[in-house]
Amino acid sequence: MALPVASIQLYTLAEQFSNDMSGSLERLAEIGLKNVEAFDFVRRPDEVRAALDAAGLACPTGHAPLLSDTLWTPDGSIPTPEPQVVFEAAATVGMSTVIDPMVPTDRWLTEDGVKDVADRINALAEVAAGFGLTVGYHNHAQEFLASFDGQTAYERFIALTEDRVAIELDLFWALVGGQDPAALTASLGDRLIALHIKDGVAPASNPFAPGAPAFSSTSLDQRHAGDGDVPLVESLQAATALQYAVIEYDNAPGDVFDDIASSYAFLTEGGYVR
Repeated sequence: MALPVASIQLYTLAEQFSNDMSGSLERLAEIGLKNVEAFDFVRRPDEVRAALDAAGLACPTGHAPLLSDTLWTPDGSIPTPEPQVVFEAAATVGMSTVIDPMVPTDRWLTEDGVKDVADRINALAEVAAGFGLTVGYHNHAQEFLASFDGQTAYERFIALTEDRVAIELDLFWALVGGQDPAALTASLGDRLIALHIKDGVAPASNPFAPGAPAFSSTSLDQRHAGDGDVPLVESLQAATALQYAVIEYDNAPGDVFDDIASSYAFLTEGGYVR
């Protein structure tokens, strides 16, 4: 298998990116990164594309809500635009894959809910193809709460979705969901195009479970890649068709650019990316 390329989910530096888009991208290029994974690009695709071009960066993947009317995050809700608007913006930015970053817990607790999510993304795969794009899904930990006939809701979702629906596995959140990230990586086979390279210490219980105390990203104990409990090396080695190794912190432990550089060094010095 050819090695994946390194990337960075821009949500990691959301504050810096929002305050100084061009300067933030230039800092990432100085670290050595050549690719990013966008967020919040739909309302300003021309601005994002111009800043990427100026910094010499590509944006092959991006996060945008496709499967919900509003997107809930630990830090607030985000209204969602029409899928066609998302795909037009993604094409402008230069993406090849648009990834839904999160579907709320309640829709993963019943078989009908999981089937609805799968049906929606299957239908959107056809719409995206008309824009020269593919679609994908990125997990958190709520997809692993319920099981049906021995399958987790996440496994049922994978079984119900078409092969052309790409998968991006967040290794930290898989661990939080009680999964073996390396084994899950292996089970996804060639549908897995991206891993979120995120490390840390998993909370004692799944924070997405019904009735769990409210939490935000700032409550997470996340570490530099290789310094936490996530089996990053084993997971990278278990992938069969990985295209992107995407650095991400929901809660960067220190200076965000230093933290990104540390995880980038983990990937490059370990020989896990090209």
